[in-house]
Amino acid sequence: MPNLGDVMPNFEAKTTGGDIKFHDWIGDSWAILFSHPADFTPVCTTELSMAQKMRPEFEKRGVKMIALSVDEVESHKGWIADIKNYTNGEFGYTIISDPKREIAVQLGMIDPDEKDKAGMPVTARAVFIIGPDKKMKLSLLYPATTGRNFDEIIRVIDSLQLTAVKKVATPVNWVPGGEAMVIPPVKDEELASIFPKGVRKETVPSGKNYMRFTTDYQ
Repeated sequence: MPNLGDVMPNFEAKTTGGDIKFHDWIGDSWAILFSHPADFTPVCTTELSMAQKMRPEFEKRGVKMIALSVDEVESHKGWIADIKNYTNGEFGYTIISDPKREIAVQLGMIDPDEKDKAGMPVTARAVFIIGPDKKMKLSLLYPATTGRNFDEIIRVIDSLQLTAVKKVATPVNWVPGGEAMVIPPVKDEELASIFPKGVRKETVPSGKNYMRFTTDYQ
């Protein structure tokens, strides 16, 4: 299983959009890869339909979308017809076919506690955010029984893309427009040049100078 900062495996796969080589498919974009236990399953159907509804938000952020399920491409296409029932007939991203679970095993997506009808472990609900450098920027792993929160995934992408280019980190429950925190390597004498609109400091009992907030990052 790749760790944060690792280059994602450049696997080859059959998909609903044709055969791909993962790195070539990503190109110079950000990407999200999210896996599903199986086609024609209830929680997965709610997730893929929500991902479609939020597709404009991913596109606005330059994030390419791709899902993975263990069934064959033709099964995926039949499932998409059901998903469209919840998306006003729209579906505009790709689903990877992984019938032998080779990609799921390679990426550490297997949920050992949940089995399919054949008694095989199913794929968990993994979320991988990948940068243009093909490195994993974030991973989340939900059990098969728990659906994801795509609002949170969008929030995380906003944080990742912000902190990739600005000298800030995002605090608990941060949302775009809220205060971010100045990262520790930035010295106080650099604040005026890096954050000309100002930095707010909070004093703490230790007397240490590290709680520094700013909205000057947009």
